Amino acid sequence: MSEEGTLSILEHIEELRRRLLRGLIALGIGVVVSAIFAGRILEWLARPLPGGGLQQLEAIEVTENVGVFMQATLLGGVTLAMPFILYQLWQFVAPGLYPHERRYVYFLLPLATLLFVSGALFTYYVMLPTAIPFLIGFADIPVRLRPANYFSFVTGLMFWIGLSFETPLILFFLAKARVINYRMLIRGWRVAILSIAVLAAVITPTPDPVNMSVVMVPLIFLYGLSILLARIAYRPGQEGRQG
Repeated sequence: MSEEGTLSILEHIEELRRRLLRGLIALGIGVVVSAIFAGRILEWLARPLPGGGLQQLEAIEVTENVGVFMQATLLGGVTLAMPFILYQLWQFVAPGLYPHERRYVYFLLPLATLLFVSGALFTYYVMLPTAIPFLIGFADIPVRLRPANYFSFVTGLMFWIGLSFETPLILFFLAKARVINYRMLIRGWRVAILSIAVLAAVITPTPDPVNMSVVMVPLIFLYGLSILLARIAYRPGQEGRQG
């Protein structure tokens, strides 16, 4: 490898290091800011409980409340810093993209944030009010709710549902990479419905078909959005190159 090529690689590594450092600084600032509102965050997350509020939870370990507080601040910090972190990643990859591809990213970055937040809010406002009473009242066995278990369950569910809402963007980038195209997605709708049903069964906290259907409906809608985005990413002759 030539000296120029080696320097180029080192420059890319240094640029990536700077971008990651800025992202970590943003995360730190977000954690500090969210620590100020950690009590309100915990109270908000506890509202889906029957009776609502933190008073429905009972800690049985000395460090449990501290751990829950740190979990809330980290969740808030990641949420606040995520747009800036995505922007830093975009700034790193942007020089290697064509001008028309850069225009796509200006649209997709806000959409990625919107989809993730939509998935988290969907979990909070639609899934949890139904799932939590079902789980607590199942088999008529008294349940003592611990903060650590409850908040891990809620934040984990919000995270994975939010991540599943990113499916349209994943399929868009696969279409841009010519791995798939919108015609393949249309032809494979039956497999997609089956896959969505399996995914809903895995991430739904309750085994009843009603809650599974609540998860499946928005995912099916997002699959339709995926077809639209893949159509935007389509270029004539793509099938020929794939074949």
